[in-house]
Amino acid sequence: MITDKEILVLYYSQHGATRQMAQLIARGVEQVAGVRARLRTVPRVSTVCEASEPAIPDSGAPYAELRDLEECIALALGSPTRFGNMAASMKYFWDGTGSLWMKHALAGKPAALFTSSSSMHGGQESTLLSMMLPLLHHGMLIVGLPYSEPELSSTQGGGTPYGASHVAGPAGDRAITDAEKKLCLALGRRLASTALKLSA
Repeated sequence: MITDKEILVLYYSQHGATRQMAQLIARGVEQVAGVRARLRTVPRVSTVCEASEPAIPDSGAPYAELRDLEECIALALGSPTRFGNMAASMKYFWDGTGSLWMKHALAGKPAALFTSSSSMHGGQESTLLSMMLPLLHHGMLIVGLPYSEPELSSTQGGGTPYGASHVAGPAGDRAITDAEKKLCLALGRRLASTALKLSA
């Protein structure tokens, strides 16, 4: 029996926008035959203790474990923008992946990135770049969005060649635009197609 290969869609979301993007990217992944998405999140961290969340989330995706990274053939990584950087919760998770780095477990696997911010110039591109850094240290291959995706040239919201993005508004309540949705789906498809070629 042949089972589909899996792509990890790993995200942190505080107000829900990054989670919605993760779900769209997962849908794009699953538009490619032979792969399916594995949705995972990371717990919130606090300044006074290591974790402020229960061991199992009350709802939504389960928390990621290191084996999720090992078992999947590719990674889509998402975080809201925090002053032009990934959220502390996501950074904390990656700070704990040294054992995978030691054995080169992620080397050669493709990865894509996504983010949301409250404003148009809120540091989306620098956040995507900041998320690339640990992935490059792990030897992963970065997959972006090419300008052959027409929405990248026409969007009035998010969308960058570094990865998918969304402008959520100051209150975090701005809906994901059609162009942003299409770019999330396209990123998922592109990552899945690339992963299948590399794992063949």
